[in-house]
Amino acid sequence: MGGTDELDRRLLYELYQDGAASVPALSRKLQTSPSVLYSRIRRLMRRRIIKKFTIQVDDAKLGMGVRAEVGINRSPRLKTQIHNRLMNAPEVVSITEVTGRFDILVTVQVVDLETLHATVIDKIGKIEGVRNTETFVELDRIDKDPAYLRPIDA
Repeated sequence: MGGTDELDRRLLYELYQDGAASVPALSRKLQTSPSVLYSRIRRLMRRRIIKKFTIQVDDAKLGMGVRAEVGINRSPRLKTQIHNRLMNAPEVVSITEVTGRFDILVTVQVVDLETLHATVIDKIGKIEGVRNTETFVELDRIDKDPAYLRPIDA
């Protein structure tokens, strides 16, 4: 896996589970010296395999109860302007360029369906160059750890 070994994969798996895990705790769990793990983490960061350490927030507990994907077809010549306008909208979480029937999928996180409707119609739909949209409301979500991170002995 891209110049990594089993210890790297096990370390990545543990950090994926808990990015705030201390190196001494990881050292005990992985039965490897802390200095080796510090070195591995620095190397993985330098190689940009670890891009950043972050947290996972429960959006619903913060009042952001509706998440949706908005498929958008857009004018290719206005791509940059459209992306900039979308990224400036506080409701937009991410933009993904895709193949298939849409040019991009935009993830939107809002308080309720009324706000989602207003966001799609009044904000996204009125951006110059947006040709059409289709909205997919997330009803439930089950995330899975990437299989390539799971240790061989798991």
